[in-house]
Amino acid sequence: MLNTLLGTKVRMSQAFIEGTRIPVTKVAVGPCVVTHIKTKDTDGYWAVQLGYGEKKIKNITKPLKGHLKGAIDKEKSAPRFIKEVKTDEKPEFKKGDLIKITDVFKKGDVVSVTGVSKGKGFAGVVKRWSFAGGPKTHGQSDRWRAPGSIGQGTTPGRVRKGKKMPGRMGGDTIYVKNLIVADVDSQKGELAVSGPVPGIPGGLLVVKKLASGKLEELVQEAPEVQVQIEEKEEASGGEKTDEKGGKDHGGVA
Repeated sequence: MLNTLLGTKVRMSQAFIEGTRIPVTKVAVGPCVVTHIKTKDTDGYWAVQLGYGEKKIKNITKPLKGHLKGAIDKEKSAPRFIKEVKTDEKPEFKKGDLIKITDVFKKGDVVSVTGVSKGKGFAGVVKRWSFAGGPKTHGQSDRWRAPGSIGQGTTPGRVRKGKKMPGRMGGDTIYVKNLIVADVDSQKGELAVSGPVPGIPGGLLVVKKLASGKLEELVQEAPEVQVQIEEKEEASGGEKTDEKGGKDHGGVA
């Protein structure tokens, strides 16, 4: 059973579940066309290659046209994105089949979303790795956001690989799991997924169903507040005690 579809990020919005406001992200998912089937006999594993989006056929190469033969019409557009999805058993699809959003997802499903994060350009270590920076006193003037020492002396005598240093930030593949489908719009082909997802609007997302859940998991019960009112008790003999435990003698000191 296929549990993954391709989509694009639309925008962030909100949904109300049992009177609770939940931030959601609208994701346009499917329909995806099956462009290729891989089997254990020929490829060593089972997989379905999905195509999503639209692209002019004149803008694709001839080898890709031959690969997509039988999956698309020559006069229509070709898929913009093509991704392979592995399956645990032999796929029941054939080349050219369309898989809709309602064939995989429903309300309450627990999903994971994979996308490419926004590129932020060249960044220093304070922004990129959350370094604290140098001291701002004792004659310090121009090293507030510097990385500091990046290596040792004689041993090893070089900068080790993987050292956190300034560089290009963003543009990484981000995997976010345990998101809940708050709504499924079959007419628009959109999912409302709880929380934010990586990438820019229009960026490719891979949405995978992990398990079936309930919408009630998005609603957190508010803690009950118990208000206790302490009443002043009258002491024996008609004398009242104040808050500090002293006797009240009618206001005369």
